[in-house]
Amino acid sequence: MKNNKAFTERLRNGDLLIGTLISLNSPEIAEIISHTDYDWLFIDAEHGAFNPQQTQAMLQAAGDTPSVIRIPAGDDVWIKKALDIGAAGIIVPQVHTAEQAEQIINQCKYSPVGNRGVGIGRAHTYGLGFEDTIKNANDETAVILQAESRAAIDNIEDIVKIPGLDAILIGPYDLSASLGRIGEVNHPEVQEAINRVADVCKSANIKLGYFGVNASAVKPAMDNGFTLITVGVDTLFVIKAATETLEELKSL
Repeated sequence: MKNNKAFTERLRNGDLLIGTLISLNSPEIAEIISHTDYDWLFIDAEHGAFNPQQTQAMLQAAGDTPSVIRIPAGDDVWIKKALDIGAAGIIVPQVHTAEQAEQIINQCKYSPVGNRGVGIGRAHTYGLGFEDTIKNANDETAVILQAESRAAIDNIEDIVKIPGLDAILIGPYDLSASLGRIGEVNHPEVQEAINRVADVCKSANIKLGYFGVNASAVKPAMDNGFTLITVGVDTLFVIKAATETLEELKSL
């Protein structure tokens, strides 16, 4: 957890942060990837089969590599648990309005800024670092909200005005579905929506995040000023390596 503060500072400074998505409940995968040069890990508790205890095991396995948890929804139970187990930040999916964004951010911040529940967990070194965590968590925890619906695109100007927001992460696949172009992430209508979010966030000095299944998918976003990058998925890494190895052997 010692690098969580540095991750949040780099995010807010607009440094390029390249991570990858982990969807399998395997601490070994988190540990293996933590030994590579990725800047951070995206632990997907929205689509992956994770409960809070399993998610904590992923963070422990990741060691000093900052891990950000995408929680299943913006409810206060998961927000409290994700932060208490030591996530560098949280990613909240399906944020559609400024009112929703404000409620989520309040739940991420301790009083007097917000109303995050006060307890003792791994983030507090199980009590040994309680006072320091309570004092510094509001500044050191990244809050990242996803814009992945037509409503979010329509309301993006109001969403980015909410204090405490660090970044907007585009969910291109859910966004394409919301626009009636499911899976067509490069369709002009989807790209127009993405560019609209990018323009608004840049004007508001809110950092931009993007997910893509491979390097070619994320490079256009990087060229457009997106700095919080998620490239690849653990499952696809396994499939690609297994398939290519088999094909190579059969070709010999």
